[in-house]
Amino acid sequence: MRRRRRPATRPASRRRRREPLGEHGQATVELALVLPLVAVLLLALVQAAVVARDQILVAHAAREAVRAAAVDDDVDAARRAAEQAGPLVGDRLDVEVTGRAGVGSRVRVVVRYRLPTRLPLVGRPLDDISLTASATMRVER
Repeated sequence: MRRRRRPATRPASRRRRREPLGEHGQATVELALVLPLVAVLLLALVQAAVVARDQILVAHAAREAVRAAAVDDDVDAARRAAEQAGPLVGDRLDVEVTGRAGVGSRVRVVVRYRLPTRLPLVGRPLDDISLTASATMRVER
C-alpha cells in the first residue's frame, strides 16, 4: 500500500492570515479619537432640540397670553395665561402687552423667555438663550 503524500499547502480554511505587526489596535485608537467628537455632536443635537421645543412653547404661551388679553382687561391676565400655558419657568418669562384700547382694537403680546443651557460640555460655554414670540388679536370685550 502506497501512502499518499500531503499537499504542500494547507487548505484555505486552515491557513492563517498574517497581519502587519504595526496595525494591531488601530481600530481601538481610531474609536478613542472619534468617540469624544461624536459624543459632543450628539449633545449639541440634543441642545438644539431643547431650544426648538422651548421656542414652540414660547409661541404657544404668546398665543395664550394674547387670547387672555383680548377677553380680559386685567393687566396680569396675559402674564398668568402665559405662565400656565406650559412648563416654562415663570421667573425667566417676560410678557409685554401693548395696544389694548377698546373693543375692536388690536392687542399685541410679546413673550420673551431666557432659556438656560444646562447640557454638559455644550450648554456650559453658552449664555442663556433668549427666545421671543409675539401674537396679535382683536379685542373682544
